[in-house]
Amino acid sequence: MLLLTLAIGLVLFVWQLGSTGLVDETPPLFAASARAMADTGDWLIPRVNGLPRYDKPPLVYWLMGALYALPGQEAWNPLGTWAARLPSALASMALMLGLAHTLLRWPQRSAGQAATALAAALAYGLSPLALVWGRIAVSDALLAGCLGFSLLLSWRCYAAGESTGGRHWWQPWLVLGLAVLAKGPVAVVLLGLTLLLFGWLQADLAGLWRRLRPLPGLALTALVALPWYGAALLVEGEPFWRSFFGYHNLQRFTAVVNNHQAPWWFFGPVLVIASLPLTPVLLLGLAQGIGRLRWRRRPAEPLAPEQSLQRFAACWLLAVLLFFSAAATKLPSYWLPATPAAGLLVALAAQRGGRWAWGLSLVLTGVVAGGLAAGPLWLPLIDAPEMPSLVAELLAAPWVPLGAAFWALALLLGAWAGWRRGALVGLLALQLPLVAFVPVVLLPLVGLGDRLRAQPVRELAAAATAARAASRPGEPLAMVGLLKPSLHYYSRQVVLYEGAEPADLVNLADRLAREHRPGLNPQPPAAGRSLLLVIDHGTAELPYWQQLNPQRLDARGPYALWRLERSSLERRAAALRRLGVVATWEEPRPERY
Repeated sequence: MLLLTLAIGLVLFVWQLGSTGLVDETPPLFAASARAMADTGDWLIPRVNGLPRYDKPPLVYWLMGALYALPGQEAWNPLGTWAARLPSALASMALMLGLAHTLLRWPQRSAGQAATALAAALAYGLSPLALVWGRIAVSDALLAGCLGFSLLLSWRCYAAGESTGGRHWWQPWLVLGLAVLAKGPVAVVLLGLTLLLFGWLQADLAGLWRRLRPLPGLALTALVALPWYGAALLVEGEPFWRSFFGYHNLQRFTAVVNNHQAPWWFFGPVLVIASLPLTPVLLLGLAQGIGRLRWRRRPAEPLAPEQSLQRFAACWLLAVLLFFSAAATKLPSYWLPATPAAGLLVALAAQRGGRWAWGLSLVLTGVVAGGLAAGPLWLPLIDAPEMPSLVAELLAAPWVPLGAAFWALALLLGAWAGWRRGALVGLLALQLPLVAFVPVVLLPLVGLGDRLRAQPVRELAAAATAARAASRPGEPLAMVGLLKPSLHYYSRQVVLYEGAEPADLVNLADRLAREHRPGLNPQPPAAGRSLLLVIDHGTAELPYWQQLNPQRLDARGPYALWRLERSSLERRAAALRRLGVVATWEEPRPERY
């Protein structure tokens, strides 16, 4: 069963992992930082585009960087995505195996042991959130993997009993240290909240404390994680403290950053979407895990430790829900640490029956199949300015109707097997066509999006590199309007990024003359000096970007590559200054690249 889980995990997360380029906007920042570590040998502080990047701890950069340090990148990693995405993919696969192994080692019911283990792994691996974040170059899947393993190991220590579990008390805390190195102290908070909820519901906080030994455990976590934090603080000082702890941790919880504002109930719809089409079964499993409570006293019936996994998974999911619902900044990726718990709850609820929830899940499967079959009706409504030919290519390609066929097959097999053999077998029958849906339909759609949205930037990065090398080495490169960090990654040079407003034009002229950063040498706009400028069509049509007499070197998709004389840019900036437009680039910005 574990070999089958591994094979499916390879299909879901590793198959064609390097066949598409990096997806703007965040993954190229991770990839460029990790590659810079491998290139420079500075493994302490991630740096991108000539600036330190304090927003995440180093574990994901170290793993990516170790892969970037391998020789022969042009042959086996031409788009840079194998090295950047493999840590996320491996973390997701490992979590699938951890879920399956836990249920095989501690079956929660006598019947359907192997089927429940596989169903739980698939319920996690087929979650839309897990599929997306398990195949992109960011740290969220690594956090979910490390934290998920720490939580699974915590429950396993509790379930194993005083003698056996006590010998392994250190394991969850060691892995928790890796989770803290993956994304910060939020991992400690989520594990602690999960254990508190579980100890209360289980009416066994004392037993949980004895078996997990949290005080020496937290000391072990600190021993793993704190050396890097201490070294980074010693080397970088106040900017690191203010950015990492102040902005990226405390301020994200207490205030809205980057306009990621959402109502308190934001994660309710995310919970629904992240488990489609099995959300009704998940909600049933959550209700079963919580059980009937006596709100003025402790929970009604403590469960045998080895039979308490459903209750533990419910507390795990609720901990993520409560903590991030209380946070001011909300993003869908924050739900990712809850998806392994959702996988457990789905499989365990199906094991116990729940025909009404299973029936509703079949209805949702039919709704998705019908929605895909009706693609010709709603596809023309898609508005994608960066991909103007997207709708026409989707209508001409077979993937949307083929996707409808896979979901219809999942509906038919799930209904037939559920009626004949029960909800658990029906769940597996529904899941297997969806596994095939990923490589046959979903990945080609991702490839289409890459060709239309990301490939033009890669091609202009190559064109800019060639133009710079052929005639003007050291010529600065800038991008205005649509800001794509992949231009920096694929051009391998510092890129000045500015928006499309008049102040951004003034900023660009001022930065070229005055900004200092590694890889960028400021120079006054003397005669004969120029810059390479990547500009999108919409920005190029704005009046203050008109009549600059650029040399148009190339154009791909919605972007053009200009060679622009610095004197022309400076004259336009001077005219805007006379109208009262001032440069703002020196104002503090917590997230710059």
